Amino acid sequence: MTGSMDKIVLITGASSGIGEATARELAAAGARLFIGARRAERLQALAEELGDTVAWRTLDVTDGADFDAFVEAAEARFGRVDVLVNNAGVMPLSPLAALKRDEWKRMVDVNIHGVLNGIAAVLPRFVAQKRGHVVNVASVAAHMVMPTAAVYCATKHAVWAITEGLRQEHDDLRATLVSPGVVATELGHDITDPAVATALTGWRKKALTPDAIARAVRYALEQPEGVDINEVIVRPTAADM
Repeated sequence: MTGSMDKIVLITGASSGIGEATARELAAAGARLFIGARRAERLQALAEELGDTVAWRTLDVTDGADFDAFVEAAEARFGRVDVLVNNAGVMPLSPLAALKRDEWKRMVDVNIHGVLNGIAAVLPRFVAQKRGHVVNVASVAAHMVMPTAAVYCATKHAVWAITEGLRQEHDDLRATLVSPGVVATELGHDITDPAVATALTGWRKKALTPDAIARAVRYALEQPEGVDINEVIVRPTAADM
């Protein structure tokens, strides 16, 4: 059943996992969506499935100009922008001693610069209209560190800090950090260390499905304007971390 969420919501990393689930959840709630990711065919299929209230554009979150164009296209399609869900992320875990510098750089570029590029693209609009909501998807890794995840955890700590800084700097705007525990998604498909890839399979024996995180995003968006859900941590009941 369609709800009555009168918001224009932009979602990154929407071609699978939490991003796709969030698009489905918010479309059902009545929001109009502009979805982005690198895989055009998946975005197109999802938009066609969800209907005329969902539009799409390919997006590389590491490219500031591309993110600006993404937001401009959303505004041209729907007339305004109310919410940005910064969901795109990568997690090629490995021990530091493996010296996977290219993978470290990729995590910093996507997980940190991608979030900052999104904020930069929407913030002038939000300040001008004196309202707006940025939802950054982090991780329980924003609150803990574990072997093989030092750089990934560092990027998610950074997202926590950026979100909190945004909240403090703007009285008119809302900033929410959604920190999932283990979720069954494609995240980590790019792990090149065989032992870590095997360990991830074990961790995912106690995993949430992406719709659990989508409901947390919806919860934050549905609060009255004067209420800012600063952070939601969502773990599987059986999780030990």
